[in-house]
Amino acid sequence: MARAKAKSAKSNDQADGKKSPTRASFRRWLGIGWWRRLIFRLMLVLVLLPPMLTVVYAVVPPVSTLMLARYAQLLWVDRQWRPLEEISPHLVRAVITSEDSSYCFHGGVDWAALQKQIEVLLNEGEKPRGASTLTMQTAKNLYLWGGRSYVRKGLELPLAVMIDGILTKRRIMEIYLNIAEWGEGIFGAEAAAQAWFGKPAKDLTATQAARLATALPNPLGRNPAKPSVGHRKLSATNLSRVRGAGSIFECVLGS
Repeated sequence: MARAKAKSAKSNDQADGKKSPTRASFRRWLGIGWWRRLIFRLMLVLVLLPPMLTVVYAVVPPVSTLMLARYAQLLWVDRQWRPLEEISPHLVRAVITSEDSSYCFHGGVDWAALQKQIEVLLNEGEKPRGASTLTMQTAKNLYLWGGRSYVRKGLELPLAVMIDGILTKRRIMEIYLNIAEWGEGIFGAEAAAQAWFGKPAKDLTATQAARLATALPNPLGRNPAKPSVGHRKLSATNLSRVRGAGSIFECVLGS
């Protein structure tokens, strides 16, 4: 009887010894392995989601991350989507001239302008200004966050190239003009035209369009309806540049 008990105890010990590596492996699977898989899947989603959404945005009106943030905080948002045909060509010309005069000629990123800004940063130590194309701004508005950072700027580059490869120039412009911020809670050309000038976006004059375009770099600090002296000068310069711009609008407005 004693011998049987000893054999039973020995066999149980051996069984426990055989199970312990399995248990250890299981613990490791639940620990490091599980987190690795989760991180990998999250990264995969982050990589694949923008291209998938961009394909959807070829036909579905999108909202910006800033708009989503305001919705999440239960803040007021005014955005009235309008097709490009219902937005004044004056605004298209003014925005391209003001924000990205090479819009029709680059593939989402103006590499020459970007290189110049990098050289300024390296040689003079100043913060880079400009070189942000309308496509890069669209990428930021759709998928990234506000504020200035080199991380965000670095993410804009591949996103802009991707967007330019999937969408037409007309569609990118249409999206941009419908999600750009033009005041506290005011998004898109139609809401901006109604808020600042009391008229639909299709009826904007060249002067009003120039004021809206030159308000884009500082939408919370510039009033298109009552522009400051500096803002008036910027819009007057924009009007002059539009008149001498030549064929830089063809990819959106045609010849």
